[in-house]
This record gives sequence, C-alpha cells and structure tokens, in this order.
Amino acid sequence: MSLPLQPHTSLHARAEGWFARARASLLGASPCTSGCSRCCIGPFAITLLDAVELQRGLESLAPSIRCTIEAQAAQHIAAIEDLFPRLNASPFLDDWQDSETDRLTEQFAAMPCPALDSKGRCLVYPFRPVTCRTMGIPVETDGLTEGACSVQTFVPIRRLTVALRAEERTLAEHEAAAIDALRQTLPESGEELLLPYGFLPGRWSPSPEPRQSRERCDKVSAPLLEADAPVAQRIEH
Repeated sequence: MSLPLQPHTSLHARAEGWFARARASLLGASPCTSGCSRCCIGPFAITLLDAVELQRGLESLAPSIRCTIEAQAAQHIAAIEDLFPRLNASPFLDDWQDSETDRLTEQFAAMPCPALDSKGRCLVYPFRPVTCRTMGIPVETDGLTEGACSVQTFVPIRRLTVALRAEERTLAEHEAAAIDALRQTLPESGEELLLPYGFLPGRWSPSPEPRQSRERCDKVSAPLLEADAPVAQRIEH
C-alpha cells in the first residue's frame, strides 16, 4: 500500500483563513509577527493528516534541504525514543495519558522543529500543520481566556466572538472526518503523532510511497546554507 500524497489544501487553507479572521478581530492584541518562532520550539502532536501534508512539503524542496530536515528529524526521534522507548513500538499518541505527553514535552521543551532554519524561518511553510496555522489565538477553557503562548502574556488578551468560536468547532469536526477517511487507507495507524515523525513516513506508514529519482540522504549532514534561504519563509500568519 502506498502513502496517499493527495493534497488536503482545502482544510489547511480554511484553517489559515480562520486564523486571519480571528486575528483581525483581536484588534492588534496578537503578538504573532514575522520572525517570531517561539511556537516552533518544543515537540507537539500533529495529526496523520498533517503528516501527509508535510510529506508534500518535503517533495517540493531541493534535495539538500529535504535531506537535512529528514536527518534532523531522525536525530530528534532518536533522542526522544532513548528516554521514551515506548515510541519504538508505535509513534502514535492515541493511547498515551496526558501526564505522559506532558512529561515528554517538558523534557524536550528546547527542541526546535526539524524544518526551522537557523534564522527562525519555516522551510515547509505552505505545508505546515493545522496547529501551526492556528497558533496564536487565545484559548478559552471553561469560560476562561488564556494566552496561546508565553509571548502572548505580554499583550492584552481579548475574547473571540461566538461566531468565530463556532467556526473553530466546525473546522475541528471537518478535520476529524478527514482524518478518519485517511486512516481507512492506512491500516493500524493512529490519529496523532509527535511532529518529528511527520517528516519520516517510514515510521507511521506501513509502505511509504517511494520518491521518484530518490536521492540518498545518508551523506547529507551539513546545516542549511545561506544559499538555501530563498526557499524559506519567516514565521508569519
């Protein structure tokens, strides 16, 4: 079975559109700006849908950049699995307790995204996960509004309108339906996995689709060069 690399542009584009409207409604109370990559530091869960989208992103890159990202992801996974060997059996987090996930994220809180370059730019920006597209909007829990990240504690926090929160819930429902449909094509897969695994389909797809003219990445170990900068985009919603 091959890895389905069909685009999920509609859902991801809708998520980005929701963020733009939500941010506009905050009247400048969002700290997200070009060059800020604080939310790109530390591992977090992405969906199976996001993992497929990241593979599309890797396919769009120059081989040297793609191989560097994959090498960094492999290094991150090796470090994580050394302390959390349970992930050797399965990269999916569906059966993990919240306390276990919290312990892992705290342990590796300083670990950057494998696709983040030395200048805080995202190398797969057009293909980033839904979480990345919506990060920065205050979170509401049990009637309380909290900042989405540590940077947001330094700006006024406003509450979103009822309509925007309703749209957010609808988006989540459509995302869940799309994930369920994708899982039908990937037996024994889960819904969520840590971000670094999204760059290595061999860890979560039973038979990943081979790349055309696949270049071997075994000898690629150099950091991203200044010459690669034009393909990167600064983190900016």
